[in-house]
Amino acid sequence: MTATIAAQVRTPARVVTATARVLLGLVFTVFGLNGFLLFMPGDASGMPEGALKFSIALFETGYMNPLVSGIQVLVGVLLLANRFVPLALTLLAPIVVGIFAFHVFLAPSGLLIASAVAAGEIYLAWAHRDAFRPMLQARSPR
Repeated sequence: MTATIAAQVRTPARVVTATARVLLGLVFTVFGLNGFLLFMPGDASGMPEGALKFSIALFETGYMNPLVSGIQVLVGVLLLANRFVPLALTLLAPIVVGIFAFHVFLAPSGLLIASAVAAGEIYLAWAHRDAFRPMLQARSPR
């Protein structure tokens, strides 16, 4: 098989990777857009006190929510378009760590979804590990 034909073969691993990429892309596109358009209702009444204080502090900075929402939209679109996926995953990593830590320490009720998002990020990073190999070298080759 030539490289072009081999790339078109749908193996289970390719299907799982594409599905994870599209799902993660949808999640971050929708939630990123919600950061600007506020189309999903937010109910802060059931939020633990620490989580509420943290969320208010981020909002009051005036720049953190638009910055994170903008990165989420950008990353979501890149993942959906299957373009610059390793770059998108790199930009997304600190956001996913923040989401996961928020739910571990401040709002455990959302830990299942945060874990699924983290698992998707880790899986996709593993699927694209060859792109990250040069970045993870102890010494620069130059």
